[in-house]
Amino acid sequence: MAESHAHVACPACLKANRIPVARLGDGPKCGGCGTPLLDGKPVMLDEQSFDAFVGRTDLPVVVDFWAPWCGPCRGFAPVYEKASETHGDVVFAKVNTDEQQELAGAFGIRSIPTLMVFREKVILFQQAGALPGNALEQVITQAKSLDMAKVHQEIAAQQSSAPTGDDAPQS
Repeated sequence: MAESHAHVACPACLKANRIPVARLGDGPKCGGCGTPLLDGKPVMLDEQSFDAFVGRTDLPVVVDFWAPWCGPCRGFAPVYEKASETHGDVVFAKVNTDEQQELAGAFGIRSIPTLMVFREKVILFQQAGALPGNALEQVITQAKSLDMAKVHQEIAAQQSSAPTGDDAPQS
C-alpha cells in the first residue's frame, strides 16, 4: 500500500515540501532552507506570500484576518494560538488587515476578526467574528475530515453546469 503524503509550504522560503502524513508530527523541516514547517506557531502572511503558501499546502490552512487595535481580535488570539499548538496536521496563518489592506479587500474582509479555512486551494469556511474554542475545534475537525476529491468533483460539476454568456437567453 502506498504511503500517503501531503505538501506543506515553507513559511520562510515558500518551497513546497512533500511530507509523509504519518510523519507530520515529527517536526518536519523545509528541505530547502531547514525552517520548521509545523512548529505550532501561526505564519504571518502578506500579499506576496499568501497565494504561494496556501496554494502549495495540501493540509487545511486556517487563516485569521486581524488587526492589532481590534479588541475581539486580541480576545480571540489565545484561542487561536492554543488551537495552533494542538493541531500538528493543520497550518495556521495570520493576516494583519492594517498592513495587508489589498489582500483583505481581495477576500471581501469587512469585519475582523474573520476566520477562513482553505484546503487544496478551496475556501471551505469563512466567518466574521471571534469563535469560541469549541466552535473553532469543530471547524478544524470538519476541514480535516472532508473528502477533498469529492469536494473538487462537486466544484467541477457546478462549474460545468453554470450558464456562460453563450447560454444566456437572447432578447
